[in-house]
Amino acid sequence: MNDLSRHLSLEDNLVLQRLRCEGEAWIVGGWVREALLGNSSTDLDIATTLTPDKVKKLFPRSIPIGEDYGTVIVRLEKEIEGQWEVTTLRKEGTYGDGRRPDNVLFGDKIEDDLARRDFTINAMAVDEDWNIIDIFGGKKDLQQNILRSVGNAGERIAEDGLRIMRAFRFLDGEGSIRTLDRDLELAIIENKNMLENVSNERIGDEIKKILSKNNSKEILAIMEKTGILDCLFNELSIEIANIRGNNPLVTLAIILNKNDCDGKELSNKLRDILKFSRKELELISFLHDNKSVIFDKDLGGLRRFSVYLSEEQKKAILEYHNPLGFIESLNNMENLVKNRLPLIDGITLSKSTNIEPGPKLGMLKGWLYRQQIEKNLTNKEEILELLDDIDWKNGDYKTWPILSWP
Repeated sequence: MNDLSRHLSLEDNLVLQRLRCEGEAWIVGGWVREALLGNSSTDLDIATTLTPDKVKKLFPRSIPIGEDYGTVIVRLEKEIEGQWEVTTLRKEGTYGDGRRPDNVLFGDKIEDDLARRDFTINAMAVDEDWNIIDIFGGKKDLQQNILRSVGNAGERIAEDGLRIMRAFRFLDGEGSIRTLDRDLELAIIENKNMLENVSNERIGDEIKKILSKNNSKEILAIMEKTGILDCLFNELSIEIANIRGNNPLVTLAIILNKNDCDGKELSNKLRDILKFSRKELELISFLHDNKSVIFDKDLGGLRRFSVYLSEEQKKAILEYHNPLGFIESLNNMENLVKNRLPLIDGITLSKSTNIEPGPKLGMLKGWLYRQQIEKNLTNKEEILELLDDIDWKNGDYKTWPILSWP
């Protein structure tokens, strides 16, 4: 049998021991699931018979994040890093808003607490003697790669709409995709409207987690089959055939690339659906606006790509298109750009041309900077000599190309 104790750190044991000096405490949820799979990366969640007030007395540096629901974030002494989510055993009443329980009753039986959880693979606990408490067959479902609800699937999903999104996230199994239990699948289909009770922020968080999985394409196919994608993105077209990589923002941009709108319009629609951050939406907008870009492999194009785009944009656009020839050319270039900052400032350029500060001087400075980057120039005199190549006295400065990509 898997020796679960080896997945605990010294600090984990300190928290458990202190709780068990005053009451009972069990390791619960995701940690048990992942430990049974041989993984040690999941945070340790603890259920206890102690009330939040007693937990805070034991750990004075605790952060009360949901005392009404029995949850406290435990911290040890200042010199010890780490946080632990400790929750008092619960028995819940009805879910009037389809998201949170109307009332919470603290309990004293771990079995009652496990009965209120979402899926069997998340409804296991470990006691102080390292016995696995598994009254709903979670271990067997884990071994057989099945995602099944605790108790009646319809009731579990109807209680909390977020469980629909969590179900799809937990389809990502150990190296493969889990089978969605038929009763759970039907419950999701019949209760799709429960998503209306879930905040866009929470849905957005779950979407990002799903799209970060190795099996995201297969999960999205099941979401499409059950009608959840249409429910979430009802105004947008979805195409999941060309998914690659596991950057959630890139994947989202790929599956939305059939929409006939510009990046700004797409990001505005997504903001209303998923409530992503402005930075995240700007990246999706950038990818959408460049969905048909042609990658210029000449030296000037490679250098502009290297300098003009942020590291995040470069990584994202290369994952989005996977232009193998362009990537190979980038990797083969040594000293692609020696000086990335403009070597000619406005004062120098104004003295050389007698152009007063303003839009024209700014455009001319931008044109020289583009030439500097494309030609990989490192000498100010060489750059100023390029003024002979442009009609800077009489030309229409609005047409002068400044540094950009593509």
